[in-house]
Amino acid sequence: MDRLMKWMNEKFAPRLEAFTNNVWVSSIQEAIMVTLPMIFIGSFVTLISILKDFIPGMPDLTPITTFSFGLLGIFIAFLTPYTVMQKKGRDKIKLIAGATGISLFLMLLKPVTNEDGTIQFIMERFGPSGMITALLVGVAVAVVLNVFNNFSFFKEDSTLPEFIMEWFDFLVPIAIILTLGWVLVYQLNFDIFNLIVSVFEPVNALGQTLWGFLLFNMIGVALYSFGVSPWVIIPIFYAIWIPAIEQNAALVAQGLEPVNINTFETFFSGWLGVGGLGATLPLIILFLFAKSQKLKSIGRATLVPSLFNINEPVIYGAPIAFNPILMIPMWINGIITPIIVYLALDLGFAQIPSKVFQLWYTPIGLSTYLMSGFNGLILLAVVLAIIFAVWYPFYKIYDAQELKKEQEEAKQQ
Repeated sequence: MDRLMKWMNEKFAPRLEAFTNNVWVSSIQEAIMVTLPMIFIGSFVTLISILKDFIPGMPDLTPITTFSFGLLGIFIAFLTPYTVMQKKGRDKIKLIAGATGISLFLMLLKPVTNEDGTIQFIMERFGPSGMITALLVGVAVAVVLNVFNNFSFFKEDSTLPEFIMEWFDFLVPIAIILTLGWVLVYQLNFDIFNLIVSVFEPVNALGQTLWGFLLFNMIGVALYSFGVSPWVIIPIFYAIWIPAIEQNAALVAQGLEPVNINTFETFFSGWLGVGGLGATLPLIILFLFAKSQKLKSIGRATLVPSLFNINEPVIYGAPIAFNPILMIPMWINGIITPIIVYLALDLGFAQIPSKVFQLWYTPIGLSTYLMSGFNGLILLAVVLAIIFAVWYPFYKIYDAQELKKEQEEAKQQ
């Protein structure tokens, strides 16, 4: 264990941090994170719409979701190249980069032009279903504009106004980008959207298996236990989670059963995110009864944030990160609980989430009921009992160690 801890601390963590701090990777992460308010709006509408069951005549609020969460692809297509240019210090071109991203994205959606001049888009392609397409479009636009950054039609001693020279210099990369899209869609008749979706279908399919579900949770838990915030990988997982929950909602609207278990709701709103990634709320409750004053204080200080699934204070304060005594039970829970939850949902014991509910800070239990009803709460109770049982012996060992340290320090004073 000591060798592993040393390797993770000195080799793995710094390399992972360097990777996530890369301009391109961090830009994609930031672009997706910026869209979270629009996703949350859709979640609030879902929450409010539940009242329709109790308030007759309540208006349909679905359009609010359609034009917030349902336009996720457009937001990503704009924000990805915009953020890359911004991080590279090319502020003059960041807005043009974002606008070009939207232009290419809309073209690749392959709208139908009618004889009367009207254009028909498939609304579904604007939203989460188009997220992968939007990300690839955004990166492609940023790459081309980045390559042409040092290109100019004009000499340094040109007397033309600077803004005119910049306009002309931007024309070439924009023309190349849009011409490429035109050739692919209108000359070669490629449906790029369907092609991209089909290419990534195996990844999505793997993510919805038991092994994929387990891998998602374990990756996040393992990284978190080594001090790497799970928000580093959440944007990557969103590319599978968001389209999955959208498909579930669409199936239910058609009177069918939801099929995708691996969604954000399952991880953070339903069962696995008990107090945050790694299921730390039971440990905090145990801390409240600790004999060690340090652990008891940590329990009191971190309880309220943990009730809202914010567990950075206990991860770094207990600490759990780089603490083998508490890392091991966190890993065990990271393996056992997703297996139980997946099998329970797959076998129909509890309802698979089918509502757009990205309010991860909603206290677990309330969110579980909204997502999966009474049976969901029963499953949560089973999961909680297992999580408590896994944490307890390790908590007792750690509490005894901390109490011994405090007693020794007291003797020295």
